Amino acid sequence: MWLMTTIDHFNLRSFDLNLLVAFDALISEGNVTRAARRLKIQQPAMSHSLSTLRVLLQDDLFIRVGQVMQPTARARSLAIPVRHALRQAQMALTGSLAFDPATEERTFRIAMSPEIELLLIPELTMRLRRDAPGLKVLARVFPYEAMEPSLEDGSIDIAVGCTYSKTSRRSFETLYEPEMACCYNPALVALSNPVELSDYLSAEHATISQNETLQGCIKDALEIAGVDLNVITAAPGYMSVLSAAQVAPVIATVPSRIAGRYAALLGLEVSPLPVNLTFPPVKMVWAKHADSDPANDWLRHQIRDSLACTAVGSQKSDEI
Repeated sequence: MWLMTTIDHFNLRSFDLNLLVAFDALISEGNVTRAARRLKIQQPAMSHSLSTLRVLLQDDLFIRVGQVMQPTARARSLAIPVRHALRQAQMALTGSLAFDPATEERTFRIAMSPEIELLLIPELTMRLRRDAPGLKVLARVFPYEAMEPSLEDGSIDIAVGCTYSKTSRRSFETLYEPEMACCYNPALVALSNPVELSDYLSAEHATISQNETLQGCIKDALEIAGVDLNVITAAPGYMSVLSAAQVAPVIATVPSRIAGRYAALLGLEVSPLPVNLTFPPVKMVWAKHADSDPANDWLRHQIRDSLACTAVGSQKSDEI
């Protein structure tokens, strides 16, 4: 027989659980009046709930900054556990795991690499506005070591990148194998297209790096290929690297999908890479306990289809 021995029923009985609903509405809206409207109650009743919460939790919880009620550190630490508790209660009471993106209101938090940020956010935003107007996305760049605990505690819903692997507590799906291209401004760099290997190796380069090395994300691939590049600029984002190639006589080595989507906008020419650089596949990762969560499953489907569209766009660009 399953006994919930960790629940303090006595203390919970003296706590009005409707206050958690009010707290969640305040976190979502950042405004007492809008939170009251969401719960279909009067503004004084919402203000009373906030006052009661402040007394019970011994924290201000929300501080007015202009027209917005900013959550305190204590409120932020409570936001995800309270939301999860309310969702579990809702599912238990309705006996259903139904998820309707057309009417659902929530924020998805997705950890992603810089490549995925540029490829996924435009397409995913378009899909959400078209099919799920109540859903929002908060994209976050996460260090690899912080990803697993954040999936476990619900700080993020899904991670998408090229460094994640399967463990007993998380599931993953391989989305695609990345390919690289080089971009340059033909008015500043006299190169044939496709770029010759000798020209590529003798040129000056701009690369993406999120560590202390100039070679950054391509360092391991360069060592495996046995080549070395004269990297003169390294930055954490692809748009800054491409912009450097727009105004300076350098080659930017970027994923082919990034080149296909953004190079033409900056007047850059795109060439296949004259050296074979191998990179880990791009994967989508989520907590094992979210395997059967319909909301997480729906989000995975949207990410999968969105990135498939970027592949089509990249191919069309290559054909022009």
